Amino acid sequence: MSRLFEARVLVVGAGGLGCPASLALAHAGVGHLTLADPDRVDVTNLHRQLWHRTSDVGRLKAESAVAGLRRAFPDLSTEAIPERVNVDNAEALFRAHDVVIDATDGTATKFFLSDVAVLTGVPLIYGGVLRMQGQAFRIDPDGPCLRCLYEAPPPPDAVPTCAQAGVLGSMAGLVGSLQALLALERLSGAAGLARGDARLHLIDGATLTSRMVRVQRSPDCSACAPGRTPQLVAPEEAAQCTT
Repeated sequence: MSRLFEARVLVVGAGGLGCPASLALAHAGVGHLTLADPDRVDVTNLHRQLWHRTSDVGRLKAESAVAGLRRAFPDLSTEAIPERVNVDNAEALFRAHDVVIDATDGTATKFFLSDVAVLTGVPLIYGGVLRMQGQAFRIDPDGPCLRCLYEAPPPPDAVPTCAQAGVLGSMAGLVGSLQALLALERLSGAAGLARGDARLHLIDGATLTSRMVRVQRSPDCSACAPGRTPQLVAPEEAAQCTT
């Protein structure tokens, strides 16, 4: 328990994934949570982003979510960063924390965060949800990264965002909770996976089934192959949206 109490976790995104992830981490006893998000609360967020209330519409999401955490967990150490995680601040933010949760929307942003994780050696918990499908994947030091799995992000606008395609609120809650579990597994020292090996968790909300896919580090990965260093490039999305 003391190990978790001393842990610092950065949650990038205070929306449909970041809210349930931060709740689960706080309940588990993680001592410090930093929530980063440049977006503002919209009325359409309220059905799935549990820290935000009707009175928070128009408020910065990072500040609203931290206020919710403080109401529920008065002794929890928290920090709100109401700005975009970008090439200027990403490395410092990652290095100041033990684990990072990717709770963003937009594939370019996710690849950017994966590259930062490889560069800094700070574990990142990737998560994604679209309509009734969800997935989560932990990027550990010396393990496969997102580019080992998908190589490169698709062209801009090739994949719809959650705002465009829709998302089942309970699916976002499920994936966010799974991300928290993967983070806690790492923080508690119970990861127990072979070096260079990882699991991609896939959840189908339509059939209520899930499966795991073993992912190995690619020897030709453009980001994490031996001798290579990822070059951080700002994502092309106009804003760092949250699910």
